Amino acid sequence: MLLATENAWRFQPHPEVWLLVGAVVGLGWYAARVIAPQLRAAGHPAEITRRQKRLFILATVVLWVAADWPMHDIGEQYLYAVHMVQHTLLTMVMPPLFLLATPTWLAELIIGSDRVGRIVRTLTRPVVAGVAFNLLIALTHWRTVVDTSHDNGPFHYGVHLLLVTAALAAWVPIAGPLPERRLGTPGQLAYLFSMSIIPTIPAAWLTFSENPVYPSYDVAERVFGLDVINDQQMAGLIMKVGVGFYLWTLMAVLFFRWALRGQADDRRSRGVVAVGPDGSVRGRQARDGGSPPSQDALGDDGDLTWAEVQAELDRLGPAPVERLPGTPT
Repeated sequence: MLLATENAWRFQPHPEVWLLVGAVVGLGWYAARVIAPQLRAAGHPAEITRRQKRLFILATVVLWVAADWPMHDIGEQYLYAVHMVQHTLLTMVMPPLFLLATPTWLAELIIGSDRVGRIVRTLTRPVVAGVAFNLLIALTHWRTVVDTSHDNGPFHYGVHLLLVTAALAAWVPIAGPLPERRLGTPGQLAYLFSMSIIPTIPAAWLTFSENPVYPSYDVAERVFGLDVINDQQMAGLIMKVGVGFYLWTLMAVLFFRWALRGQADDRRSRGVVAVGPDGSVRGRQARDGGSPPSQDALGDDGDLTWAEVQAELDRLGPAPVERLPGTPT
């Protein structure tokens, strides 16, 4: 008889996962090498940035790691904590990466007809998408669903398909490729905050339970020396602390970016000129009610050199001299 760790780490091929990953790569290649050039030849903008390519590769790697051996086999047969990591990757990490990797023109092409567009718009509304996703998260922690997924392969893949689909819709208000479907920054902060609350309920249930919650994971063979109670407690901590920290980190990044943009807009509105470390000057509006520099002098990116500033001052001429009443002219 093999030891538990030898059973858990024994390689098991998953050709269905390889087929799925291959199909994703093939679709990405077809969009970049066939569809985009055809659209550009027809005069439509269809660019794919280097950042989008990198995000697509990263999202594909996350999909492969989460769905293939060994994470899939250990998570589905031995440790519920690893199962929790797998679901976190499939619902919290992979969907926003794929959405950010999708160009706007490609998203518009995929949506296509008005009927499909109406369905997508309905399913990606923040309230609809958020409620549906969190209900599915709660449902997938129900004992009957977990134990059935453990013993029934088709049911297990159906649950994963529903989760990933719901997760994609839930992340559209945050990272969707269509700008009009994204919330503003305050809305995104509120949305992510609400997303961080619901997982605390099953997480607390797992963390503080003194008995095995899922009989299917109460097996004789243990991995990494974790008994069933420690395993489910770790799963609860991953869901509460790990997912919570991830979402709150995103909220912090969004907030500070929003604050910095607000400061930059305020400086521009007051005509404050910022000098960069390379000697460049940033600013688009003259101070004290003066007329703004011309667009030709500023350039499209808003960066000025000292020589350009001097040229602009020469163009404006000397400032008028104000004299006190009674002083000779």
